[in-house]
Amino acid sequence: MFCFNEVGAVEEVVRRIINLFDEHRKDLYEILVVDDGSHDGSYEKIMALHRARPDIVGVIRHEKNLGIGRTLYDGYRLSKNENLTAIPADGQFDVRELQPYLNIEDGTFVSFYRLENVQYSTFRSLLSAANKWVNRYFNGIELKDVNWVKVYKRKAILAFPWRLKSSLIESEICAKLLLCGVRPIEVLSYYHPRQAGKSKGASPATVLRALREVPKLVWAVHRFRAGLRTSTNT
Repeated sequence: MFCFNEVGAVEEVVRRIINLFDEHRKDLYEILVVDDGSHDGSYEKIMALHRARPDIVGVIRHEKNLGIGRTLYDGYRLSKNENLTAIPADGQFDVRELQPYLNIEDGTFVSFYRLENVQYSTFRSLLSAANKWVNRYFNGIELKDVNWVKVYKRKAILAFPWRLKSSLIESEICAKLLLCGVRPIEVLSYYHPRQAGKSKGASPATVLRALREVPKLVWAVHRFRAGLRTSTNT
């Protein structure tokens, strides 16, 4: 779970995850919370949850805000279990939607998608549309929503290197999985309104990081595709 200044929601989201997994996968899960330099009391709440359930709740702390890409990168790398998902700490994803996908088949990944982002500003909607266009025409990604919750097989995404540490890391992972023949299972998801805090997805720092890495993303996917072709031909 990735968190930056979500003091009003993080505790409840963690409790919902615990309730879900204790009912359906008891003792077969971990919650790894990556706090990305929160300064609103979120970290203190996370540590209280860790002290209450040290067997279940792990914590990674960034001393300063590094952005969602680095947060996902660290969370994915340091996770331990076979099935892996990253969810926001803001409560806008209903964790109960994970129930049918607590264990997915090899050779697949789950891609939740939103029909429309009615919570998004016009600016953020334009960014999302631009990202989808780049993914489709340069990276071969036809997914309905690259930037929402996924469920991966950990061994599948660790089978290749990740070149990006910005919010585009999900695009890189999905593009490479698709090139490897991993089959996406797209699942409709509901985008819940925030009950606390404010969105950070279209902050100037996040947008700037992403824009800088678009050429790097395209090049990384191109090189990966070329490498697959070479290995196939030999």
